[in-house]
Amino acid sequence: MILEKILNEKLSSNVIQDYSPNGMQIEGKTEIQRIVTGVTASQELIDRSINYNADALLVHHGYFWKGELEPIKGIKGKRIRTLIKHDINLYSYHLPLDIHPTLGNNVELARLLDIEIQSALEGNTSSLFMFGKFKQSIMPSILFDKIARVLNRIPLHIHPNNMNNKLIQTVGWSTGAGQDYIEKASQYNLDAFISGEISERTSHLARELNIHYFCAGHHATERYGIKALGNWLASRYNLDVQFIDVDNPA
Repeated sequence: MILEKILNEKLSSNVIQDYSPNGMQIEGKTEIQRIVTGVTASQELIDRSINYNADALLVHHGYFWKGELEPIKGIKGKRIRTLIKHDINLYSYHLPLDIHPTLGNNVELARLLDIEIQSALEGNTSSLFMFGKFKQSIMPSILFDKIARVLNRIPLHIHPNNMNNKLIQTVGWSTGAGQDYIEKASQYNLDAFISGEISERTSHLARELNIHYFCAGHHATERYGIKALGNWLASRYNLDVQFIDVDNPA
């Protein structure tokens, strides 16, 4: 419970409305020293946490999402039974980890891509949509290569209509399933927009709004908030924290 209190306070989870419960989702042993962090509480991540002798699993995508089927059976049942059998606590933080001003997925993506953060949606320092700029204007191909190198993921690039070589200096971004913020990016007259996922409509919007769009992967853009949170826990509370990346091309 102490760990949950620390995490809740750090991420201000009690003031953020979300699609799933933030905090402890499954209770395990009372004393925690070894923690595994990861993006999604999949069976593979659970099994690897067991191999690591983890006391707790801390993830960005946990369970009990709004609208999902309630019965604990099938895949969800197996995952939960495995955690309970091995007495492993499960903690999950979704939107609080996306928007955190120092540890969040959005600020971590900006750091990795060397984007100077200017502001967030409506001036809020914690937002699902942020925008900033590069120190110097760059070719779209340079940003493409940088995303591929930094995230180890080949992005999808949608060019604006008749503006394939339009230079990029200002950029907006929203990790994960933030593709619909592309229209907000256009309202800010930004040169480019980056998100984790793409929808069918996104390609048409990018072309018609004359904005470069880069889809960099939901998993790939959301590895770094949970990793940063784990590093903060390890340095602040002398805990043994191990980030495990279960590869996901989506």
